[in-house]
Amino acid sequence: MSDERTWTRRNVLRTSGTIAGVSALAGCISGDGSDNDDSEDVDPYTVSMQPVGDVEFESVPQTWAAGTADWADMGIALGQEPPSDLYLTRRLHTGYYEDIPDVSVDPDEIGSLWDDELTREEFLNLAEEVDLFVMDPRFLKGRADWSDDDIEQVEATGTPFFGNSITSRDYSWHQDYDYLTMYEAFEKLAEVFQEQERYDQFETLHDEFQSELETVVPSGDRPEAAVLYPQIEDDSFLPYVIDESTSYKHLRDLGVEDALANSDVKDFHATRGGVDYETLLEVDPEYILLRTENYLTEEEFQQNFVEPMENHNVGRELTAVQNGNISKTLPFYQGPIINLVATQRLAQQLYGVEDALFDPQEVSDIVNGDF
Repeated sequence: MSDERTWTRRNVLRTSGTIAGVSALAGCISGDGSDNDDSEDVDPYTVSMQPVGDVEFESVPQTWAAGTADWADMGIALGQEPPSDLYLTRRLHTGYYEDIPDVSVDPDEIGSLWDDELTREEFLNLAEEVDLFVMDPRFLKGRADWSDDDIEQVEATGTPFFGNSITSRDYSWHQDYDYLTMYEAFEKLAEVFQEQERYDQFETLHDEFQSELETVVPSGDRPEAAVLYPQIEDDSFLPYVIDESTSYKHLRDLGVEDALANSDVKDFHATRGGVDYETLLEVDPEYILLRTENYLTEEEFQQNFVEPMENHNVGRELTAVQNGNISKTLPFYQGPIINLVATQRLAQQLYGVEDALFDPQEVSDIVNGDF
């Protein structure tokens, strides 16, 4: 690739970067070749993050697609329009936004990229419509069997990748670059969208929220829980061991002890295997926290998952079932908004918290720029 080439919508100015050897100069150019008004006053800037390296932007991205729903939630928190597409739209649990006034997301308006596979061709087509892929290219290589050449061809369109897989620490392809906390990743995305002030507001709110949690979480005698993905029709569950990834931030913040950590049950990411009711009864956790693929109302959750466990001849023997300690927890993906709401809801279930630990209106104000 030459040092400078002109593309339909952007310019890729120089080669560098960790993944594909490309540092993309990204920005939104209107169809007549003129810059969008809201990015005219922004000088070119560079944002650095592993594994994508240095990504240089000539203007603020206006349209974007995201990989996982944690990054989608971050962008929404930063006042952006929701991404046009996600790997799996159903994993953005938009029901959590119902607790925040004047913030809503219609999942029907977000495309889902992953049907049976993620193809280079659909990304090449999407690159003509969006300014930025907020997704980890290593994910595409590790989970979708993309090659370096595939990544390079997509980036050559002028639409760069910017992301880091922060939801799990068990991926074999994520061992040689940094893991980020939720707010470290959030701050990087704020730089991309030039929304540092919104990020600062969220960081302050989050610090205050953490202080409130300290008054709720007991210093000892904390709840012991097993995190499971139910496969009710098969009488089995996929087990997940709580780690330092963002997927479990709400549980760590609430002081939840992991009932599986000291058992013989291994994390699903490591074994790809499940456990049956009998094995779960051997662990017999105080609480069972169920992950679900789709967002469910409490009524749907009870009907689809709790009642079948209560009616199962072994399931009804579980302590958590007998004591009514089965709760819905986040699936895998949480950004700053969903984290606040999900943590508040689970605090009510685990500790009987009645008072709000954060102000939903303050979240709304930050998202909508009223600060």
